[in-house]
Amino acid sequence: MVAGELLQEQHVLPDRTPEEIRNEDSAYKELTNGSVHITLDPQVLELELPPPDEKDEMLPGEQKNETLETKLYWTRFAVIAVFSLYSLVNAFQWIQYSIITNIFMDYYNVSSSDIDWLSIVYMVAYVPLIFPATWLLDKRGLRMTALLGAGLNALGAWVKCASVGPGLFWVTMTAQVICSVAQVFILGLPSRIASVWFGPREVSTACATAVLGNQLGVAIGFLLPPVLVPNTAGDKDLMGHNISIMFYGTAGVSTLLFLLTIFVIKDRPPLPPSKAQAVLSTGPAEDYSYKKSIINLFKNKPFVLLLISYGIMTGSFYSVSTLLNQMMMAYYLGEELNTGRIGLTLVVAGMFGSILCGIWLDRTKTYKLTTLIVYILSFVGMVVFTFTLNLNNLLVIFFTAGALGFFMTGYLPIGFEFGVEITYPESEGTSSGLLNAFAQVFGIIFTLIQGHLTADYSPLSGNIFLCAWILLGIILTALIKSDLKRHNVNVSNINKGQAVPTELHSEKVSSNVKLDSSSLPRETSI
Repeated sequence: MVAGELLQEQHVLPDRTPEEIRNEDSAYKELTNGSVHITLDPQVLELELPPPDEKDEMLPGEQKNETLETKLYWTRFAVIAVFSLYSLVNAFQWIQYSIITNIFMDYYNVSSSDIDWLSIVYMVAYVPLIFPATWLLDKRGLRMTALLGAGLNALGAWVKCASVGPGLFWVTMTAQVICSVAQVFILGLPSRIASVWFGPREVSTACATAVLGNQLGVAIGFLLPPVLVPNTAGDKDLMGHNISIMFYGTAGVSTLLFLLTIFVIKDRPPLPPSKAQAVLSTGPAEDYSYKKSIINLFKNKPFVLLLISYGIMTGSFYSVSTLLNQMMMAYYLGEELNTGRIGLTLVVAGMFGSILCGIWLDRTKTYKLTTLIVYILSFVGMVVFTFTLNLNNLLVIFFTAGALGFFMTGYLPIGFEFGVEITYPESEGTSSGLLNAFAQVFGIIFTLIQGHLTADYSPLSGNIFLCAWILLGIILTALIKSDLKRHNVNVSNINKGQAVPTELHSEKVSSNVKLDSSSLPRETSI
């Protein structure tokens, strides 16, 4: 209510003498001419004004539920276990060719670049398909997306069983394309599962655990293929028999996990696990726009910086994993088994790093600081690995690869959770999908360039190339502004009684008005 409105209401009040009315009319006319002098009783300023309506400051879900009821269900552990296991199998199928590149080159009579494409196809397929996949996750939910991922993963594994034959490289490539499409419906789910099934004190650990399954699959992919398919260069029949054992075993396990997915994984529990989930509607809002959500994410400058820095780090990991066999064969010919063990060491150390970082984030919520420190240590590990690779000492390589993996692989869940925090309440699947998309783009670029540098020059050149990019990633990470929106909701740090400060209108009424507004809420307008 402004001063003019106040005087108008007084003008029509009853029990006024004609003289009082004339005086009020004169005062009103003076106000409309732009000249006004207002004197406020100091006691009025000391009165506590009623707070604004909390509903104006609530998220949509809060307006509908004055009491936010949350509950944790034991079934959340079954959900994350089944997801982690079929994610494991998908990751195993990604790396099972690259770790024994020289053996598959001999069996299918193809070049090393052809075998590299069995890994790169995972990255190529992800980039165009991530947008429909995240749209499906937002519109149809977690269950449908999980069924597609597990089902396509099993289908691709069975097609591989039909590719056992020296002239059937195109069949194994087709199967790998199917598995790569399955990956699109898998990689973006860890943060969604953690958010909709787990409480605020365990969400980062849950996300790390979900990512852990994928990392464990890569680790097993480094370990088992050299054991199951030894280098029997003089006997292709025996080599084909060994390959078929690996393929049929993978198909059987992936089929079992698909059946478990049908019975175990649901969209969400009956009651939300956290306040951050409770204030969100149980499904996409009627006015929800996937396109608008994407645009909002790209307008978020901290998230754009995270996209690039996450892409650099994860793309470097993909490149090192894909080319590890070729790097090792340049200095340690015939050491396929130890190469697999080194890859195993790299990933298992990263698994411990993921879990420890997840627990640390749940306890401290220091997302940016943790991200930056892990990034710096990953750079140090990459530099040490680069300059010790040619020392002709496998023990040193085991140690440096373990240190590199602990930080480089441990970074993956940190990036996921940091992205969800700074983009809340946007969909976790959309933010995670974009992070993975950038990781795949950088993975393709890094693998192709590092592969050529390794083949044409030396592994040293390719690794220095990655070191330079990781250094750039450190700078970009340092520029990210940390705004933990989801965490603020969970701990009720959002002060719902305060609106966004607005400009005081007193300055616009008269320059002669002086108010001591220290006792007033900042959003109050006079």
